[in-house]
Amino acid sequence: MTGGRGAATGRLGTWAAVGPAVRDTALWGALAAFTLAWFVGHPDSSVALELVLPLLVLAVAIPGRRRWPVAAVFAVNALCALGLAHPATPANAYVLALAVLACLLGTGPTTTRSTLLTFGGCLALDLALCAVLGVEAVWWYWTLTILPLALVVPWLFGRYWQAQLALVRGGWQRAQLLERQQRLVAEQARLRERTRIAADTHDFLGHELSLIALRAGALELSPTLSGRDREDLGELRAAVADAVGHLRDTVGVLREDEDEDGDEGDRDGGPTAESVEELVDRARDSGVAVDLRREGSPAPPGLSPLVERAVYRVVRESLTNAAKHAPGAAVRVRITHSGGRTEVRVTNSAAAAGELSARPGSGGRGLAGLRERVQVVGGSLRAAPHEQGFEVVATMPDQVGPDRPTGPGREPGADAGAVPGADAGSESVRQLTAARRRTRLRFAAAFVVPGGFGLITLVSAAYAAFQLATCVLRPADFADLQLGQNRAEFANVLPARQFPYASGAAKARPRPPGTVCEFYRSGGSLLDQVDLYRLCYAGPRLVAKDVIPG
Repeated sequence: MTGGRGAATGRLGTWAAVGPAVRDTALWGALAAFTLAWFVGHPDSSVALELVLPLLVLAVAIPGRRRWPVAAVFAVNALCALGLAHPATPANAYVLALAVLACLLGTGPTTTRSTLLTFGGCLALDLALCAVLGVEAVWWYWTLTILPLALVVPWLFGRYWQAQLALVRGGWQRAQLLERQQRLVAEQARLRERTRIAADTHDFLGHELSLIALRAGALELSPTLSGRDREDLGELRAAVADAVGHLRDTVGVLREDEDEDGDEGDRDGGPTAESVEELVDRARDSGVAVDLRREGSPAPPGLSPLVERAVYRVVRESLTNAAKHAPGAAVRVRITHSGGRTEVRVTNSAAAAGELSARPGSGGRGLAGLRERVQVVGGSLRAAPHEQGFEVVATMPDQVGPDRPTGPGREPGADAGAVPGADAGSESVRQLTAARRRTRLRFAAAFVVPGGFGLITLVSAAYAAFQLATCVLRPADFADLQLGQNRAEFANVLPARQFPYASGAAKARPRPPGTVCEFYRSGGSLLDQVDLYRLCYAGPRLVAKDVIPG
């Protein structure tokens, strides 16, 4: 993908490196060479009007199209209109130049409405010139078919080309945007992992340090210690409390950064190695009076590891808070399994008389993190004063479904690893979809419209061939016609219809006064000019027959 993009970018860069003047000169040279070749093949053409003047007009129109694209198309269309005044053929070499400028008009910023008005004006000018000059049917046919094809079809191709380039550019821009966003997601994942590790460290060390502080407080009451020992133990307990506070503040900074990102993530990756019972036993060994009971139905064997870990965290955080803020208080832990849900209720009484909080007024972040962990598994947490103490109640489902939320404010089922901006409603996706739609529509138009023109041209050409083929008078039959014969005598050898496209010069040839003349073709060739037969009648009697060279 990178190699393809590099090659494409290199080609575009090489073309963009060529200056506009060089590109315009190359285009003018190609069109001038084609014009010169056509002029050499038509020696009866005027040098001034059909070679010098058109080349000068092209020299102005090609660079001028950048600023005045509509005027450039009008100017080249005027060159094509010169062919309508030509006595031999309406075609000239400037149809190619008209098609090229129409294609470039499609690649520019000109609106569809302005373009269609431009094409309508060009066609109106050509038709008006045909009417003023009184040209033959072939000139009209050229004006109504070839010139519109030279305008519309290249313009549609130019629009398709522009849409295709826009689609390619939009695709590469989106790829670059996704690459940048992927790097940001990776960086955010690293930061979240660091925060998770720091938070887990805080929870574990905070619990252990609280138990150490509790042990130190219990030793202060020992009657065998001297006053100096009690002072040392008091300083130790205060240092441990300060360490817990510093640890909480440090992790709190990381948590605030994470909350700003709005993505906490699931920090509960699996079951803890220590059970709730072992945790309570360690707390009892440290001097905390803990009463643990499991009530209701037995713990279901299929209890989700995420719920087990959340239960462990609720109990541990509650014991830590009780040890810090209510030293000496009795703690009651009740775990109830009922109706497919698990409830954890931890209640502590007031602090024992003479005991002080390890750090009064501190905390709050532990409960906030605990609430997030419970919400991760689809549960809820309530923490509030209870009687003289404090109570924490967490309710969680036994099984965690696939639609559990993955963080605060996250919708159920959201993918935490999804690339930002890659959802179907993002602006880049909408723009890319619109570019693809424009490309498909313009691609279809670039084929449907020419196909329609081609069908019209084919039908009209078939009709013209039918007309030419059914107005042929055989040379032998023409030779057998005798002047003075009644038309009824030879009507059986006459074609079904007369030739409808006799030139004005043929119609203007001298004829006997008071006669009516009919024209027939002498051969059935559709591409070659053949002789015309003229039969003139005075009433029903043939009075003249002529051969007009093709």
